[in-house]
Amino acid sequence: MALSTAACAEGQPAGDALAFPMTAPAIDAASWVLMDATTGQILTSGNPDERRNPASLTKLMTGYVVDRAIDQKRITRDDMVTVGNDAWGAGNPVFKGSSLMFIKPGEKISVRDLSRGVIIDSGNDACVALADYVAGSQANFVTMMNQYVEKLGLSNTHFETVHGLDAPGQFTTSRDLAILSRAIISGEQDFYQMYSEKSLTWNGITQQNRNGLLWDKTLHVDGLKTGHTESAGFNIIASSVDGQRRLIAVIMGGKSPKGREEQARKLLTWGQSQFDTIQLFHAGKEIGHENVWYGNPHRVSLGSEKDVFLALPRDEVQKVKAKYVIDRKDLEAPIKLHEKVGTIQLVEGDKILASYPLVALQPVEQAGLITRISDYIKQKL
Repeated sequence: MALSTAACAEGQPAGDALAFPMTAPAIDAASWVLMDATTGQILTSGNPDERRNPASLTKLMTGYVVDRAIDQKRITRDDMVTVGNDAWGAGNPVFKGSSLMFIKPGEKISVRDLSRGVIIDSGNDACVALADYVAGSQANFVTMMNQYVEKLGLSNTHFETVHGLDAPGQFTTSRDLAILSRAIISGEQDFYQMYSEKSLTWNGITQQNRNGLLWDKTLHVDGLKTGHTESAGFNIIASSVDGQRRLIAVIMGGKSPKGREEQARKLLTWGQSQFDTIQLFHAGKEIGHENVWYGNPHRVSLGSEKDVFLALPRDEVQKVKAKYVIDRKDLEAPIKLHEKVGTIQLVEGDKILASYPLVALQPVEQAGLITRISDYIKQKL
């Protein structure tokens, strides 16, 4: 990419999706999202902010809360949990006909195995056992779930249960679920690995993971979850890896178990074939330098404070250029390390696609009196 300098006003950040003339696949579902996991960009969507019943996709937040409790060292994966009566499928009419791990009251099970029961078996009983252990009660755990809703910025999500069975006031969206899935994937890798396990045997009962895309060898899917109730329809979140690229497909309100998989497959296949995720800038690597008046030294290296990635249509990659612009007429000392001095702009022709902060990669102190006088004279000439 070409880099050049110019003086102009600061550009605006990129939105979710860049406006490229592309035809996305037709998706037969109530709501859907395809997200690039590295950047968080939404590559295509349909009704992404429509509030819907999450069903068992709720268990993604259940698992996320448990993983955070482990990170905070409040619990460990090897802690042994004593199963209470409220987590007994046979003794709880709410669980009748629903997904279970088939745990029993008084049984001692590790946090790790209960987590596997939540993720692989979609066990509502395992959710209750973990909620009681982590938070003391289901109600307290639901409060924690909604606290993480706030922290993750899930603006159209609210939970009322730890397992996702239908409850008034419980809702989420395909966009919010994609954001949550991205957070799970970027968490502890040994925890995320559970989402790729294809089966679990407990108390002599073997159950298969309901995410049939885990068996699709062409897509390299390694998670995440399915869900279904009569009011929700058939939901699925599938994440696939292609080299260094990862995509997240969310389908809500699909027509059947196979139908939701086929719609997710469409999205993932299209995203893999049409887009590349490229690294635009490396954290701390100079992309240019500028003179600094009254400074010691007189020159400052400029670049990005963070690694910057962007998902772009493969046909557009070669057309996109980068330049940086300084947001003031002259740079004058002192300048702090990582002080923002301008904007890095990604452009196609005369259209700004995205912009990022341009920062000083080293501090510049104010020079001595003689140098400052000399610079003052030069500036006024």
